[in-house]
Amino acid sequence: MSDISDDYVDISSETDLHLSVYMEKLGRHRRLGSSSSEGSSSTAGPSRQETTSTVVEAPTHSFPKSLPDWSNLKVLHRNTLPPRSYFFLYNTEEDALTRDTSKSKSLLLSGKWKFHLTTSPFHEPRDFYKTDYDTSEWDDIVVPGMWQCQGYGKGPQYTNLNFPWPVDAPNIPYDDNECGRHVTTFKVGDDFADHQLRLRFEGVDSAFTVWVNGKEVGYSQGARNPSEFDVTDFVKVGEDNLLAVEVYQRCDGTYLEDQDQWWLSGIFRDVYLHAFPKFHPIDYHVHTLLDDDYKDATLKVDVEMSQGAYVDMKLLDADGKLIAKDMKIFDRHNSFDIRVKNPRKWTAETPYLYTLVLNFKKCSLVQRVGFRRAELIKGVFSVNGDPIKIRGVNRHEHHPDSGRAVPYDFLKRDLLLMKHFNVNGIRTSHYINDPRLYDLADELGIWILDEADLECHGFGVLGNAGESWATDNPDWREAYEDRARQMVQRDKNHASVILWSLGNESFYGQNHQHMYDVIKSIDKSRLVHYEGDWNASTADIYSRMYASAEDIINTASQKDWAKPLVLCEYIHAMGNGPGGIKEYIDAFYKYPRLMGGFVWEWANHGLRTTNDDGEEYMGYGGDFGDVPNDYNFVFDGLCFANHTPTPGLVEYGKAIEPVQTLEIKGNEVTIINRYDIVSLDHLTATWHIVADGMVIGGDQEVEIPKGIKPHTKAHLKIKGLPKNLTAEAYLHIDFFLTKGTNWAKKGHRVAFGQVALSKAPSMATILSSPSNPFLDPVPTIQQTSPSLLSITSATGLSTWGLDLQLGTLTSWRKASHPHIELLTTPFVVDFYRALTDNDRGGRFGQQWEDRRLHQTSHNIKRVEWRKEKHGLIVNVHSRIAPPVLAWGVDIYTTYTFHGEAIYIKIKGKPSGPLVPDTFARIGFTFGLKNVEKVAWWGRGPGESYSDKKMAQAFGNWEETVDDLFVDYEFPQDGGNRTDVRWVEFRGQLPDEEGVVDKSKPAERLIRARYGDLEGASFSAMHYTTKDLDECKHPYELHKRKREDTVVRLDWAHHGLGTGSCGPATLPQYELKSKDFEFELVLD
Repeated sequence: MSDISDDYVDISSETDLHLSVYMEKLGRHRRLGSSSSEGSSSTAGPSRQETTSTVVEAPTHSFPKSLPDWSNLKVLHRNTLPPRSYFFLYNTEEDALTRDTSKSKSLLLSGKWKFHLTTSPFHEPRDFYKTDYDTSEWDDIVVPGMWQCQGYGKGPQYTNLNFPWPVDAPNIPYDDNECGRHVTTFKVGDDFADHQLRLRFEGVDSAFTVWVNGKEVGYSQGARNPSEFDVTDFVKVGEDNLLAVEVYQRCDGTYLEDQDQWWLSGIFRDVYLHAFPKFHPIDYHVHTLLDDDYKDATLKVDVEMSQGAYVDMKLLDADGKLIAKDMKIFDRHNSFDIRVKNPRKWTAETPYLYTLVLNFKKCSLVQRVGFRRAELIKGVFSVNGDPIKIRGVNRHEHHPDSGRAVPYDFLKRDLLLMKHFNVNGIRTSHYINDPRLYDLADELGIWILDEADLECHGFGVLGNAGESWATDNPDWREAYEDRARQMVQRDKNHASVILWSLGNESFYGQNHQHMYDVIKSIDKSRLVHYEGDWNASTADIYSRMYASAEDIINTASQKDWAKPLVLCEYIHAMGNGPGGIKEYIDAFYKYPRLMGGFVWEWANHGLRTTNDDGEEYMGYGGDFGDVPNDYNFVFDGLCFANHTPTPGLVEYGKAIEPVQTLEIKGNEVTIINRYDIVSLDHLTATWHIVADGMVIGGDQEVEIPKGIKPHTKAHLKIKGLPKNLTAEAYLHIDFFLTKGTNWAKKGHRVAFGQVALSKAPSMATILSSPSNPFLDPVPTIQQTSPSLLSITSATGLSTWGLDLQLGTLTSWRKASHPHIELLTTPFVVDFYRALTDNDRGGRFGQQWEDRRLHQTSHNIKRVEWRKEKHGLIVNVHSRIAPPVLAWGVDIYTTYTFHGEAIYIKIKGKPSGPLVPDTFARIGFTFGLKNVEKVAWWGRGPGESYSDKKMAQAFGNWEETVDDLFVDYEFPQDGGNRTDVRWVEFRGQLPDEEGVVDKSKPAERLIRARYGDLEGASFSAMHYTTKDLDECKHPYELHKRKREDTVVRLDWAHHGLGTGSCGPATLPQYELKSKDFEFELVLD
């Protein structure tokens, strides 16, 4: 930061005061205020003869003495080198081929640095960069790192779109701009002598000034872009060198970095000192030019040199075999053009990489190269001539402890997890990511939509046109162009990068066209994306956010659009969800010009912290005293904040799996290959039959036909299918990798499918079955009090209590343990669930609360009972209604007690003004004691809902109550299991002394059977709905954990949707509030 010391600076509305302007003004002031021995004209004021003294105007002082670089729109960088590709130089080709940067001609400066924080750059110590300044008493800080994540400063702070400071673009408040001063020392050996020394910062948030050995080197901004300085004249070889960096929390560029994430500050990526010899590459650009048959190629390598020299080029295959070579004497600019016959092509499914070696006089570099061509063919996005579908995610850089400073192993784990769940694309939202991500994407096979570090969403809430502030303002042109240039120059040589993006949610204006022009001047081989350009006036493809499946189908059905459509954000993955994925995926594959999409987003951005009691949790907006904030909107990922899968990722992985099982006819199963490039020849398939209460046969291999083309159907012939199955049964087929890959071992399952072989028995079949307890003798009944009916089975093994005032079951005891009351709360009909994030964000949850669905109570109208030969029958007429309002549901319940079972039939009739349009659920809620495990036949083992169930297979499942519960990082409904035919709650009951005989197996406490009802579900947890609604963090919820189990038995359940930011529950998954009739057997 420059600081001009003098007596006068004119305070004006001008925001750009350069030294020359200042000196001109200062000189004019001195001329006007000084006396002259030559006298002056009479019009200039009193002459010397008319006065005895000269009046001198007092000097004017101002603060600041000059406009700081970090609040000066005309200063983006000072003394930085031009942007270049990300590469390292090595002394030898042998070292270069290892790609081990520790062997490169560079010095990694990351580690522990000295650190001091102030609330403003104008606060002392201003001279910390001097060589004689003592920083020994300063704290240590880890670089890379964000200072808020290491206990310094205010926050962290989270906002989605609001700027958390007074908006006065491009100006930044002087008194509220934390300044982190970082100091370290380094020593370079003689091997760095006679080299150009380049100090490179891969990412600093948000701007910084650099000094080496007490001398100012330069300034740079653009938080997620690299900055590189020539420090040759500043570094002393063979001696200790002092590196001082002043990092500013905000700069004028921060207005362009409003990207729905934590506002964090610091040197968050690696810092290197590179040694480039006298004859060195400045940059290079690799082009793989496939012919129109996508067979042969020309490898074109443009090289820019520091000065003329010879350059030796080699192309090696993946095994290190020499494919081509050339040598040229270069002027400063030259190119290699080499024909390569039928190279193996790079795609996300076939990520074959060659190695380009460039040898210079005293150094070498390597670049992995993938031969591929991305283009539009008749309006369809294609790679190497093949149409592709993006099955992607938006990925922010996040680590729960270090924020945007993400360790390499954690980054790599992210990408491996993506591959395991069939994700094939990443949008680098909303900035270029750590450069190592692109190396991994090249290697593993992931399509990259590379996005410029640009979002100014906060301008949209200021009461005028959002684009007028910056996007359509020519004063900001260079700031926009710079971010496009930085992106393309760094990442241009990566095969995985198939699209450039002009940023995110920055409206649309002339500066986007300028960005586009900059990109195309560097790289014409890739298409350009920008969602804000709705009409694709500038962009090469259409893009939408959170459009419904219906909307994109309507678009895709139009005949007159020539560009494809991608959903850059969709199926918002906040909390329990997303629901309704299938409809999008089906549309993508039906309509060729639908490219696919990127789920918002990969992971929750929780930051690990503790409460006052030392309990650990993942914090969100507001948990760090940050105001303003956008609360838990930062929890909207397919992974939890520790980057482990949520049920939503499991569901997404199933929806986009590369093999879909469609149907069975006879012994032939129809499948479809949903790979874009490859057949299914690399897979092995096995089958078995899973049936209610059993698994029939072991896994048997089934032959997959060879050469199944992408996006086409084929048939599998199943030999030995059993006939005359008496229970509900499904043919289950698994698809595995035949060989291991660089992202998964041999035998990794990439897909599974199930097709029904036989149906579930209806309720009528259950009731008439010879094994049905309804054939046992009729129970006895007595009214033990004015409000209680006591019912005992004929065998005496079961006793039930039915409260006449409540009209429902309040007691269930077993003869083996008559002292144990199994029910802790009565059976009640319930229409409400704890709100999910998608409920809260959409219209449904708000209406449920407004119509007081969560406050309903039961009012008895009439209870009747009688004995018949087929059972003891109790009829209950009740009304369920909330306070304040006049709507309600008349409930007619018939309990038939026979043997050890209860058959329940229930009818409901909603009526009255303001009846909710939908119910969250229709079912029973009750409390049950001593439950240890829950077994069921239906979808499992994970949670499922009507619109989030594809990933859960039919099977015989058993889990503990704790394992059934999904502990979302913001408490909400979860743990439901749908398409359940029966569920059994098991446990061990203590004797009268309270002792449990652990040698005995758990016994059935209660079983519920739904017959063949589609969509029946259950949940079991140690929390009430009220607990989940009221608690805002898991640690609050855990303190309310109950000893008993809260059970829900539902006949119908409302879907989840993506209403937190996108389409709410689709109509086909809504639970409409209309007349209903259901039945259930309990025993």
